Formats: sequence, structure tokens, C-alpha cells
Amino acid sequence: MAVEPLSQKEIEDRLAELPGWSLDGDRLTRTYRLGSHFAATALVVHIARIQDELDHHSDLTLGYHTVSLSVNTHSVGGAVTAKDFELARRVEDIAPGHGPH
Repeated sequence: MAVEPLSQKEIEDRLAELPGWSLDGDRLTRTYRLGSHFAATALVVHIARIQDELDHHSDLTLGYHTVSLSVNTHSVGGAVTAKDFELARRVEDIAPGHGPH
């Protein structure tokens, strides 16, 4: 099944189910603040595993106590697709203090 860009309404509906995530231009974004640099680094490793499993990768930035993600789907011209939301949901499920939905 081909990956298709989502409409603005579909994006808004899906964002309502992922508190903390937002649309910044043509990318889904989220920043997590963690209790230590070690915890932030550990989250990056877990996110990298998920991205490899999905074969869909975000821009991932590690700060001192923060981890930021920014993602869209390059194969459809940099639009937001269901693949981006699947990645966001999977990351949200493993983020400290968030847990499965």
C-alpha cells in the first residue's frame, strides 16, 4: 500500500491523540525533558531501535536533559503521513512518564 500525505484535518485529528506533539511547518515535532543527561541518552537509543524497526527515521536531537524529534516522510515530498504518526505513537509509548496508550 502506497504512503499518502494526510490532510490537514487528519493531521489535526491524530495530533489530538498525541499530547505534546505538534505540527511545525511540514513536520511533526516533540521535545521530551528528562531528569538527567543519561536518561535522555537512553531514550535516544530506544528511539533509534524503534526507527530501525519501522524503517522510518526522524531528525533526533540530544540536549543535556532533552530529546527532540522532528519527522515527515521524504518519499512523498516531505509531507506528514501515517508513518510519521506511527513513529510518534511508538516513541510516546516508551517515553518516561508516558506509557502505552
